[in-house]
Amino acid sequence: MEQALHELAEMDVLAAQRSPVHQLHPAAKLIATILYILIVVSFHKYDLGGLIPMVLWPVLLFQISGIPVRTCFYKLRIVLPLVLAVGLFNPVFDRSPLLYLGSIPVSGGVISMLTLMLKGVLCLMASFLLMATTNIDHLCGALRKLHVPGLLVTLLLLTYRYVGVLTEELGVMTDAYHLRAPGQKGIHVSAWGSFLGQLLLRSMDRAQELYASMLLRGYHEHFHYAPLQPFVGKDGLYLAVCVVVLLLLRVLPLTRILGGLVI
Repeated sequence: MEQALHELAEMDVLAAQRSPVHQLHPAAKLIATILYILIVVSFHKYDLGGLIPMVLWPVLLFQISGIPVRTCFYKLRIVLPLVLAVGLFNPVFDRSPLLYLGSIPVSGGVISMLTLMLKGVLCLMASFLLMATTNIDHLCGALRKLHVPGLLVTLLLLTYRYVGVLTEELGVMTDAYHLRAPGQKGIHVSAWGSFLGQLLLRSMDRAQELYASMLLRGYHEHFHYAPLQPFVGKDGLYLAVCVVVLLLLRVLPLTRILGGLVI
């Protein structure tokens, strides 16, 4: 639990750094990220060669922001196996040869599996980059500026803020369980039901306390988000460059062009 809370706090530390990417307007980064994800998922399931150049966009921004790419993969180490498992059965259902590597046939299922895996990794990298370079308050403020419903934004903000509270409650209950069952690894399956029930009740009690404290501080169904920096020329230029570059990467067969130049 302490490790989970530590890693959650590290995201705030990453978002508080100063770099050209960190200083951009949150709305510009949000729109660029959404556009990137939409373009990535728009590639055909067999268009692995066209998808590969899309790696350049997040890798370049990671370098400019000063955040190592390995940090992204370390933070997403739990989610990545689930994403990579999405297309594992494609080679089973799609066995028709699509291309040949020398004399070795490569089925369409293998190509579609690799394409799905790469799509998932790229979307995760773009999402992580947005969260690692943008404070959650500024991101929620940008969502409201883009007229996203206030209820959804409030749910996002509260979930991010108070997931640590739930983790602390879980840690307290886990410690109490181990004190009553010393030497036992994990929680016995017979105690799962009561454990989850107690966690739910304790979470509801903490939620009521938090809500009462919010009302005492003047909360009336709407948050007053942190003031955003003005949308200036550099933000518009960044957004325009991202749109042009991403559309070119989507339209131009860059791998074929570079392959033809090398040959």
